[in-house]
Amino acid sequence: MKTKKFTLSTTQIILLSFLVTILLGSLLLALPISSADGKAVPYLDALFTATTASCVTGLVTLPTATTWSVFGQVVILLLIQIGGLGLITVMSGLMILLHRKMGIGDRLLIQDAFNLNTMSGLAKFVKNVLFGTLIVEGAGAILYMPVFVTDFGAKGIWISVFNSISAFCNAGIDIIGENSLCNYATHPLINLVTSALIILGGLGYIVWWDVLRVIRSRSPKNKKIFRHLTLHSKIAITVTAGLILIGAILIFIFEYNNPLTIGEMPLFDKIQVSLFQSVTTRTAGFASVPQENLTNASSAVSIILMLIGGSPVGTAGGMKTVTIAVLLCSALATIRNKNSATLFGRRVSESSIKKAVAVAVSFLTICTASTVLLMTTSNASALDVVYETVSATATVGLSRNLTSTLDTLGKLIIIVTMYFGRVGPISLAVALGSKNEVQNVISEPTEEISIG
Repeated sequence: MKTKKFTLSTTQIILLSFLVTILLGSLLLALPISSADGKAVPYLDALFTATTASCVTGLVTLPTATTWSVFGQVVILLLIQIGGLGLITVMSGLMILLHRKMGIGDRLLIQDAFNLNTMSGLAKFVKNVLFGTLIVEGAGAILYMPVFVTDFGAKGIWISVFNSISAFCNAGIDIIGENSLCNYATHPLINLVTSALIILGGLGYIVWWDVLRVIRSRSPKNKKIFRHLTLHSKIAITVTAGLILIGAILIFIFEYNNPLTIGEMPLFDKIQVSLFQSVTTRTAGFASVPQENLTNASSAVSIILMLIGGSPVGTAGGMKTVTIAVLLCSALATIRNKNSATLFGRRVSESSIKKAVAVAVSFLTICTASTVLLMTTSNASALDVVYETVSATATVGLSRNLTSTLDTLGKLIIIVTMYFGRVGPISLAVALGSKNEVQNVISEPTEEISIG
């Protein structure tokens, strides 16, 4: 009798790669050399920090700037970079650099890691991802330097590099101080550079290459770039721009007279702070105003923006812009009694709608479970808890000053939530589930049920 050989699926390998990265990172951060005072931090806090860095979330139980030594900060930054790109991408990049040929297994891993629909041109795709990331992060660091070098001297170079990588990877971890970017809330250059890095990371690599493809193929006389983009790019760009604009307007209105946030600022500063809050909730996690000082209405808007997050095949988390667009499109088609859902003159496939529903249900299930569990261990208000769990699930990193007050069980809940939120609800379900069974030729009988 032949024994069944145990093999891991590509999705399971991806899940394990993140887990191994977190564990190795936690062991390094638990070393005395990683601490600023030379004394090892509690392992749970080291594990929490490794998780939030690898999952590019940004929630921290200990201040990053003052807790960790330069060695510890380097470890955190490496975890952020690996978490943003994915360990599979980094390893594949090394294989390409060493001129090693990629096998079918390697290609399947990359395909699953980026949720791509094809395996053609994967080596070139990885090269472009790594090169594009290096260019954007490098440009961000250079643009930061005039400000941070002026304020911090030579240390400003390291702060600029750290902040650029963290912003592009949508991690939201900084080494400026204990109040994130609050000291730079009205600084136009810091707001502009940080927002640009967040948006570029959140749009996704597929959109990058699609825009470049159209620009290269267009003649100088024909500048209608948007019309020739793929449906995916059109949705990602449109929804991203719409959410940022609508979010900024609502936050501007709700915070206009709030003296704890923008109430006493000049009009221009009110606009840029509102715009930055709308951008950073798209899973970036940098705070230019204390989140606990926001009005309840602004907090609700921020929660919705965090839930939606960025776009697929990027560094952002959340349910993703394309998922929400497909769900709304499908709902409107049903309301209007249409046979199919359409976006930008294209019919949305049934498989895309099913995937969108599955992603949303899985995401909301994780978020709800985390909320209920955290409420049983914390005396914080319901709003603070929901803000925290949504932030953890969507890998955002914004907190209403709750993270640092969590007890042991609360920290463990958020650690697990951040991990599940990063690896993706669907990836988790596929990895833990059994292999697809051969579908029966005879299907079950259909029976109508009442909905709504």
